[in-house]
Amino acid sequence: MQRIEAFLIDSNKLFREGLKRLLDDSPFQIVAEAGNLREGVAIAESGLKPQLVLMDLVSGGDDEAEAMRRLRALLPDTRMVVLTTDLCTRRLANALEAGADGYLMKDLSADALAQSLRLVMMGEKVFPTHLAALLISGRVNGNGLEMPISRKGLSQREVQILRCLLNGDSNKMIANHLNITEATVKVHLKSLLRKINASNRTQAAIWALNNGIGGELTGTAAASIA
Repeated sequence: MQRIEAFLIDSNKLFREGLKRLLDDSPFQIVAEAGNLREGVAIAESGLKPQLVLMDLVSGGDDEAEAMRRLRALLPDTRMVVLTTDLCTRRLANALEAGADGYLMKDLSADALAQSLRLVMMGEKVFPTHLAALLISGRVNGNGLEMPISRKGLSQREVQILRCLLNGDSNKMIANHLNITEATVKVHLKSLLRKINASNRTQAAIWALNNGIGGELTGTAAASIA
């Protein structure tokens, strides 16, 4: 992978220094730093155009959410990943609404972090596995209320397939589970992706999480959920 220029936003200077050293031997190089999102927005307004933004969220408040949206507007083509120490539903909801491409815990190993960031740069959405259960059970939006379900005209079979995708099932496993052929699964999957404007299975699984479509999670939540 070619060199990726990253912008790190975190209030903990020691963490910033440690992460820079951790990423020294990886394609991800920290080229700019900020202590909070407000500083980050100011730096982005000055003309910085990184390929990746790594940020921590502190308050989960409206000001922070607005700063995230401003940063996304300034850097529409930049991948954005939240690195945090806990799973706060409000912070998570704000990150999703602002267009975050990943929400990762700071206790990841160096290898897991690098692999997750590679997936993000490939266009995947990357979240902790146990986040799937949180999203399904909590179904939160920015106000902490249940997220409205938008089924976009999905058939019952397509919803069943979405739930299988959340389990990380292959086409063969889905066919066996639903007692249909793999060819039929492919037809339904093609229709499903078109209806929800998703280009792959991972995006479909993320859409299902964000729209309150869940089932019993027996395996990995989605192909690219860390």
